[in-house]
Amino acid sequence: MTTTDTRIGFVGVGKMGANMARRLKDVGHTLVAIYDSDGAKADSLAQELGGEVCSSPASVAERADIIFTVVTDDSAMRAIFDEEATSSLLQHAQGRIFINCATVSPHIHLEVDRLVSSRGGESIEACMASSITQAREGTLYLMCGGKREVFAQVQPLLESLSAALRYVGPFGEAAKVKALVNMVMNANTVALAEGLGLGAALGIDVGMLREIFSHTGAASRVLETDGLDMEARDHECYFSAEHAAKDSRIALALAEEVGVDLPVAKATCEQYQCLTELGKGHLDKSGISELTFPGRL
Repeated sequence: MTTTDTRIGFVGVGKMGANMARRLKDVGHTLVAIYDSDGAKADSLAQELGGEVCSSPASVAERADIIFTVVTDDSAMRAIFDEEATSSLLQHAQGRIFINCATVSPHIHLEVDRLVSSRGGESIEACMASSITQAREGTLYLMCGGKREVFAQVQPLLESLSAALRYVGPFGEAAKVKALVNMVMNANTVALAEGLGLGAALGIDVGMLREIFSHTGAASRVLETDGLDMEARDHECYFSAEHAAKDSRIALALAEEVGVDLPVAKATCEQYQCLTELGKGHLDKSGISELTFPGRL
């Protein structure tokens, strides 16, 4: 099932999905079917890589052996695995493997697995902790959940996309870990924006401040990826502010389930929701600095 003769389909070919498809094509895998709710994206990628543009997720599952789903949120995931819809992936789930890469609530992965299993298929979580460049280069960090034997079956294929991958545990566990990763990343990003923004308001050279941060306890991965962008107001989107808000809400829902209060995560979520409500949710998460640097918004 994971040889280069395996027929691969994609449902969701935004920036991440499209670059994952390009990577798999580069290393010799056969891309046979593409669907996106934005038909122009699917058409463009099919012209670039080959494969058939499909009119529905069901058509992708009909043509492919393994289907990657890379959609935006819980509602989009439910829509493509809708029990009632004739357009649903479930219409042709028998004998298929679904590799679900979206950051969605853990219970959605459990729900999808139940539905797929009832139709004779298999599924697995492959949560991504990387961005567009890593998707294109095949250097994603993947956190996987589901049945270990299914993970083993698709592991060679996932290795084509990743620099490292980790089997986390049963369905839903990888999604929990991914929510925590993004919760901490988002909080770090907001804290960095506040530190640099306050420095700018105090008249401190922001470039110098970034360099000093990098040699102290203020250093972080986010400083490396977002610090200069915050200073330069370069918010080309790799991970959007609206997705940061959505992922923070997932983490807060998990915290509520177990009775843990997360005041920093709550404040972070409120900041990203504020930016989104201002019509700036399409900006990269670094755009949160627009709220903290003087004279911007």
